[in-house]
Amino acid sequence: MKDLTRGSIVSHILSMAPPIVVGMITIMICQLVDLYFVSGLGDAAVAGVAAAGNAGFLVNALMQMLGVGTVALVAHAVGRKDRDDANLVFNQAVVLSVLFGLLTLLAGFVLARPYMRAIANDEATIEAGTTYFLWFMPALALQFVTQVMGAALRATGIVRPSMLVQVLAVIINIALAPVLISGWGTGYALGVAGAGLASTIAVFIGVLMLFAYFRRLERYVAFHPAQWRPQMRQWRRILNVGLPAGGEFVMIFIFMAAIYYVLRDLGPAAQAGFGIGTRVVGLIQMPALAVSLAAGPIVGQNFGAGNYERVRETFVKAALIATVVMIALTILVQLKPGWLLTGFSNDPETMSVALLFLKMISLNMVAQGLIFTCSSMFQGLGNTKPVLWSSATRVLTYSLPAIWLSTRPGFRIEYVWYLSNAATTLQAVQSLWLLRREFRKRLVTRRQQDALKQAAPEPVAPPVREPA
Repeated sequence: MKDLTRGSIVSHILSMAPPIVVGMITIMICQLVDLYFVSGLGDAAVAGVAAAGNAGFLVNALMQMLGVGTVALVAHAVGRKDRDDANLVFNQAVVLSVLFGLLTLLAGFVLARPYMRAIANDEATIEAGTTYFLWFMPALALQFVTQVMGAALRATGIVRPSMLVQVLAVIINIALAPVLISGWGTGYALGVAGAGLASTIAVFIGVLMLFAYFRRLERYVAFHPAQWRPQMRQWRRILNVGLPAGGEFVMIFIFMAAIYYVLRDLGPAAQAGFGIGTRVVGLIQMPALAVSLAAGPIVGQNFGAGNYERVRETFVKAALIATVVMIALTILVQLKPGWLLTGFSNDPETMSVALLFLKMISLNMVAQGLIFTCSSMFQGLGNTKPVLWSSATRVLTYSLPAIWLSTRPGFRIEYVWYLSNAATTLQAVQSLWLLRREFRKRLVTRRQQDALKQAAPEPVAPPVREPA
């Protein structure tokens, strides 16, 4: 366990962010590798895999419920020096992760094809997406337990073990992808099914490695089978924090699905270009996201310990670091967009869509960095409802105008990206306002408490009545 209530906040952020970003980048690279090898199968395969991958946002909503609730409650317990509560929350979250994983697996097998038919018109795209989805679903189901284990470690200030496991799992995935997708060395090419299977095998091995770490090396939080009996009170604690955060990912899913819906009549190349561009943008935004994720446990531990000045300081410093990072990345994208897209498709139309998307969407990266930071602050404070409201605002301000514009004569794909940038900027402004309000409500410092006591009028003794 690492005590984040003392020491330099910037030092804590900068020591935790690199392992976090390495872990996230390896996951994104894994998805990009799938697209890279699938691209040889044609635009329909790329569009299908990208569209099916968007459903991962919906599953991530459930993972976010568990991950955010676990981080917040374990971090608060660590700040209070209450190890027993930290272990109880962790073990109850593990039980929930198994339940959510099983439900996700069942829902995926039932809804894969109806989902693809809802967002694509081309039959080849529907078939490719459905096939990939069915083979990828076990990987999504297994990730629930890894999410909980990684969240508990991050809440205690430990991030390297999760990063190492993710890196090793992604290396396995990268090694398997060309073998299973293209049949390298075997002669048995499984196509898009191989992409999903490679991910499932890699995630399964990653679960085993992380489980072994907890059994042999982790000491602060650990598996206690005696605490695995379902406790509704603990489930409510976790989900009260996690549900709104999960709702944020549902909003992202709706946002992305709306874009796919708007692009459906523009053909597979438009959807494929958007899928490639989205993953590249996600990859280059990872450093700023890692900074915000590193700040979350710092906020949680200090809030639990009552160190409210350090909570405010964490936000200021995390926001500044994220902004500097995003400005640098925006400049990179504007100068070298083609370099970032090299090798993803041989189709000029697909690459043209991806290039336009990358150049235009990168203009709102600073706003996106502030959204990341505000979201992490709310998670550390244990109140994620404002995050859900700001995400819902973004969906409404984008989806309805975009769908309406797509039905108008002269509709162009640039309109989709203009609206996206405007909606993201509005969300950033709203998130900052909501966070300021939350700070005023919940972070009453000792100095302010003393000032309130001094300002309070002295109690006046009742007058003494003279005896008659």
